[in-house]
Amino acid sequence: MTPEEEKEFKRRRKQRNNVIGLMLAGFVILFYLITIVRMGD
Repeated sequence: MTPEEEKEFKRRRKQRNNVIGLMLAGFVILFYLITIVRMGD
């Protein structure tokens, strides 16, 4: 693997990790909000 390919690979991996992290945070917030709404009933 050339240095350019390795740099591109690391960039894509970091981008994918950021997307997965944001999705996970979104699910956590969603479950939190659902819990708050159900407790209010």
